[in-house]
Amino acid sequence: MKNMKKNFLMGFSIIFILMFVIILWIANTYNHLVKLNENIKTQWGQVENVYQRRADLIPNLVNTVKGSANFEKDTLNQIIEARAKATSLSINTNDLNQNQINKYQKVQDHLNHSVSRLLLIVENYPNLRSTQNFYELQNQLEGTENRINVERNRFNEKVNNFNIYRNQFPKIIIANLFSKFQEKGYFQSQIGSKKSPIIDFSK
Repeated sequence: MKNMKKNFLMGFSIIFILMFVIILWIANTYNHLVKLNENIKTQWGQVENVYQRRADLIPNLVNTVKGSANFEKDTLNQIIEARAKATSLSINTNDLNQNQINKYQKVQDHLNHSVSRLLLIVENYPNLRSTQNFYELQNQLEGTENRINVERNRFNEKVNNFNIYRNQFPKIIIANLFSKFQEKGYFQSQIGSKKSPIIDFSK
């Protein structure tokens, strides 16, 4: 009888210890996923900030160019529309999947192309190009584009760290139980292109 009781207690203790270890591992995995996920959200905020910085510069650019006689109104309208689309799109930070990132990047790339087209046309207006205001705006835009690339790369690094961790077995089992831990999307070099978006002010 005593041996049976002893064996029962020993078996119960082993099961209890195993359950405790499993619960501890689950809690550890969950907490680490939370940490990595929050890192992505924080970095996403940085990405949005630099894109907003570019959007804030565009009205000044448009107003500077608008004063020039015979400047193409269609080009100005296109950049205004592209800016409106880019600033109106909002992404849920709990759902940063590849489709959402692609959608966000697509409107931002469209705005980038509109700005590039505007600056290319400005090449035909030497008087406008030589003004101090336009020169400063060019420099600010160039700096912002560089910052965008830096913050996007940092975002991709955070996403990579998260995706590698959450896709490892058996961590993927825990990750799949929560929608906020679904695999995250990356910024691509450019939608439909192998080239990164660039504004060239060297010409």
